[in-house]
Amino acid sequence: MKIINEVSSGGVVYKKENNKTLWLVIKHKNQGHWSFPKGHIADKNKNEDAVTAALREVEEEGGVKAKIIDTRPEVSEYQFKRDNSLVKKQVFYYLMEYILGDPNNHDNEIETAVFLPQKDVLNLLTYENDKIIFLKCLKKYQQLKNK
Repeated sequence: MKIINEVSSGGVVYKKENNKTLWLVIKHKNQGHWSFPKGHIADKNKNEDAVTAALREVEEEGGVKAKIIDTRPEVSEYQFKRDNSLVKKQVFYYLMEYILGDPNNHDNEIETAVFLPQKDVLNLLTYENDKIIFLKCLKKYQQLKNK
């Protein structure tokens, strides 16, 4: 079986609204799963780094501009089969704060992009890896908020 290594980058984005913290989640059209915006690094620009890719993917898939709050990414690693290959995936997720934009302006790969409260995000996320990433980012967010 052929092994393919893929590296992606994305963001766990929050925004403050009426003294509440909301989190950006997306639902993919084809696969139908709920997750966070992410995508391949350097798929459009060969010199793209993980940070630039994360910001770009949040804008493309989430419809919003955000800024990175913590430059130390949370890393998710998993594997899956695609055709006759085993894909080994590594994803760098950055904690980000919403700046501007409308989640309805997402690209056509995405069915829905929406900001939701923490409890709804945990109930919606399809994969356990994403729930773990979210909990790690929540912890970072709380630590930064309490400084």
